[in-house]
Amino acid sequence: MSHEKLVRMANQIATFFESQPDADKAGRVAEHLKEFWEPRMLEQLADHLSSGEDGLSPLATEGSKRVLGLTA
Repeated sequence: MSHEKLVRMANQIATFFESQPDADKAGRVAEHLKEFWEPRMLEQLADHLSSGEDGLSPLATEGSKRVLGLTA
């Protein structure tokens, strides 16, 4: 899958959770990625993050980092 498609999908997930009343929106993004994305997609996301996070919204970036264990 292309990085552009992964970024678009991660941003769509973040946009959805941005509109929810939950206090930990990044945590909800991380939970969704963990539950619904297959390991290959998460590996590609990790590669994208390591190359500069281009195109990811701040919430998508934080949620992605959490699911990949890159933040506390």
